[in-house]
Amino acid sequence: MAKQYKEGKIRQQHRENILAAAETQFVKAGFKGTSMQAIADAADLPKANIVYYFGSKLELYAEVLSSIISRWNSVLDTASIDDDPAQVLEDYICAKVDLSIDYPNASKIFAMEIISGAPNLQEHFRSDLRAWFKERVDLINAWISAGKMNAVDPQHLIFMIWSSTQHYADFETQILAITNRQEYEQDDVKSIKRFLCEMILSGCGLTPSGRHWA
Repeated sequence: MAKQYKEGKIRQQHRENILAAAETQFVKAGFKGTSMQAIADAADLPKANIVYYFGSKLELYAEVLSSIISRWNSVLDTASIDDDPAQVLEDYICAKVDLSIDYPNASKIFAMEIISGAPNLQEHFRSDLRAWFKERVDLINAWISAGKMNAVDPQHLIFMIWSSTQHYADFETQILAITNRQEYEQDDVKSIKRFLCEMILSGCGLTPSGRHWA
């Protein structure tokens, strides 16, 4: 049993290392310009190991995109009508900011995929993400009907959160250059969270708690 656990942990570590290496390579060269050998070199693993875990470059790329979307959506997955919309939206915005700062390559890969017409995400958009999006829109409408927040357009609210939080990853180079920084500092991250939460939630008639930047 201990041996099986150890082997399972090693496999999981290898998968995580490969996905991290793949994110870096796909950002540098795009899908077409990235080779399995380049990913293997970045992960410090034999190319055969990459193929063993993911089969092909397209399968690996699809897994990278899927993991990105899962990270972004997880905060809202369990939200319900009984929850406080101010807390849920504040948590979601701040989590998306953290993910943009901590995993900028993920956001950039997603942006590159969308700009190119989302050739590898169309099926996901039409099925899983469309269903997820509708459920979140229905939830926000339910909060509005219950008098918990202002009557805002749920679709555009979600789009605003997506775009404003991911901006700090996608345009990281521009932001750091014009603010004369080498990287985001902790105070910068707190300031981003505070600004976005106060601006977005106030438009919804909500007040953030501030616990994420206190």
